[in-house]
Amino acid sequence: MKTGPAPAPRLLDAGESGLVVEFGDAIDETINRQVIALADALAARELAGVREVVPTYRSLLVLFDPLVLAREDLREEVLALWPPPADAGEAHGIWRVPVLYGGEHGVDLEHVAHVHGLTTQEVIDLHSGADYRVYMIGFAPGFAYLGGLPEAVHTSRRTGPRMGTPPRSVSIGGKQTAVSPPLSIPSAWHLLGQTPVRSYDPARAERPFLFAAGDTIRFVPIKAGEYERLCRAAEAGEIVAEWEPA
Repeated sequence: MKTGPAPAPRLLDAGESGLVVEFGDAIDETINRQVIALADALAARELAGVREVVPTYRSLLVLFDPLVLAREDLREEVLALWPPPADAGEAHGIWRVPVLYGGEHGVDLEHVAHVHGLTTQEVIDLHSGADYRVYMIGFAPGFAYLGGLPEAVHTSRRTGPRMGTPPRSVSIGGKQTAVSPPLSIPSAWHLLGQTPVRSYDPARAERPFLFAAGDTIRFVPIKAGEYERLCRAAEAGEIVAEWEPA
């Protein structure tokens, strides 16, 4: 059975200088691809007055200067870009992100394995064997929300958050996994490991936020010695994740 074209997005005002473009009400890759497609298309248009576009799971926030760009003109521009091409919103490329799993770096690895009747190595293999879509960046600077976690390790979040978690943690919560910034943040997600990669670095002027919505992340297990070496390199300003453009 053929399906018709996706319904046009809803346009919602967000104060005097914001427009929310809403595509659906679920965490869904098709919906997120539409979000990313519009974000990319608006960026390519380089409209005078558009200050920033902020993609989320299911909507796009467009921040604009109403003294330069009228709201109605922006609405018309958005609707003129709909529907996107069939291949729009595809992954921008793949980041290969090294992770040291378990031990003091991933204190919940054994718990997750026990919950699912798996060995810790099986959890590592499952987690590192999938490709993850970056749905959005939020909550904390550089915190990447990722979809694509294998169902075998879907794990309900903790009943209460830890007030501080190790910087650069790789964690899972429900159907999602995430990469934390180099900050200690509260979290109820289960900690599987740590990465030397700094997803946020204000000293990295050209790219303070390493990951972007629409990217793909693939985790690569590493040993303690390699982790320490890469941490030193990251502290010196090196990007220690490998990038492969789509």
